[in-house]
Amino acid sequence: DVDSMIKDLVDVAIALQRNKMKEQVKAEVQAAVENRILDILAGDAAQTSTRESFRSLLREGALDDRTIEVDLPVNSGPRVPQDGKGGIQFGDFVLKMDNMMGNKTQTKKMKISDCRPILEDLEADRLINAEMIEREAIKNTEDNGIVFIDEIDKIVDVHNYGADASAEGVQRDLLPLIEGSSVSTKYGNVKTDHILFVCSGAFHVCKPSDLLAELQGRLPIRVELKPLSEDDLYLILTVPESNLVKQQMALLGTEEVNLTFSEEATREIAKVAYEVNATVENIGARRLHTVLERIMDDISFTADNYAGKEVTITPDYVRERVSSMLVKSDLSKYVL
Repeated sequence: DVDSMIKDLVDVAIALQRNKMKEQVKAEVQAAVENRILDILAGDAAQTSTRESFRSLLREGALDDRTIEVDLPVNSGPRVPQDGKGGIQFGDFVLKMDNMMGNKTQTKKMKISDCRPILEDLEADRLINAEMIEREAIKNTEDNGIVFIDEIDKIVDVHNYGADASAEGVQRDLLPLIEGSSVSTKYGNVKTDHILFVCSGAFHVCKPSDLLAELQGRLPIRVELKPLSEDDLYLILTVPESNLVKQQMALLGTEEVNLTFSEEATREIAKVAYEVNATVENIGARRLHTVLERIMDDISFTADNYAGKEVTITPDYVRERVSSMLVKSDLSKYVL
C-alpha cells in the first residue's frame, strides 16, 4: 500500500508537533508537576516554610530516591493497527470514548525520579490541544513533507512480458500519489500536491527510461551521481561523529585494548576501498565495512591477547591484511 508512506509521514509530523508544543509549555508543566509532588510530600495543609523547604530539596535532587504514592491512569493497552484505509478502528474508538468518560486511575508507589517524567507527560497532554496538534501536523506535512523512495529501480519490469503486479502495478499506484491526490489518514485527509518526492536507484540492470512514461514525466529532474572518490571515502571514515574507525576503537575498548589508527593507515584504508570498488565491483561506501572487517579480523578474535596493550594500525599492516582483495578483475567469468 503506497499510501502508507504518507501515513508514516503524518505520524512523524504528529510526533514533531507534539514535542514542539510540549517545549512551549515546558515551564508550566514543570511547575505543575513540582506542586503536585509537593502536595504528596508535605500535604495540602502544610505551612509555607515547610513547603518551601521541601521545594528546595526537590530541586536539588535530594528527594529523588524517596518513594511516594501517586495516582496514575490505568493503561488501556496498545492501539489496534490500521487496516490501511485510513478509517478509525474499533480500538481507537474505545480509547476516544475512554478519554471522554474519564480514565480510571490506580495508586502506584514509585520513586520521585521515576514518576516525574510520567507526570510531566500527563500534564503536558492536559495542556496541549490534540486537535491543534493534528491540524498543524497535517499542514506541515502538506507544505514541507519530503518522501524519499529508495531502490525504485527494483519496481521496473525489464522483461516486458506484460503487467507485473510487483513492478508495473506499483509504478501505477505511485502515479496519483506523486502527481497529487488526497490520502485518508486517521488524523484527516492529506493532500500530496506540494510534497516533495525524491527517488533513487542504482539502475544496474535497467535504465530510468524503462520506468513508465507517465512516472518519468512526474519526476522531471534527473541527477546522475558520480562514484565515491578516495577523498570521499576518507571523509566518510573521519568526519561522522560515530564513524567506522571510532566504532572499532570503542568495540575493542570493551576488551581493554587501546586501539589507534594512524593518519596514513586511515588514508590507506580509503585508498584500498576505492581501488577494490574500481577493479572488482563498485558497492560504494559499503566497501569500507568489508575492508575494515578484513583488517580487524585477527585482532578482534584474539582481543584477549592484547588486553591492556596499545595496538596501532599502520599502512603496512593494512596492505598486509587486504592484499588478497586487490585482485584486478574476476577471471572466473571468462571460464567456459
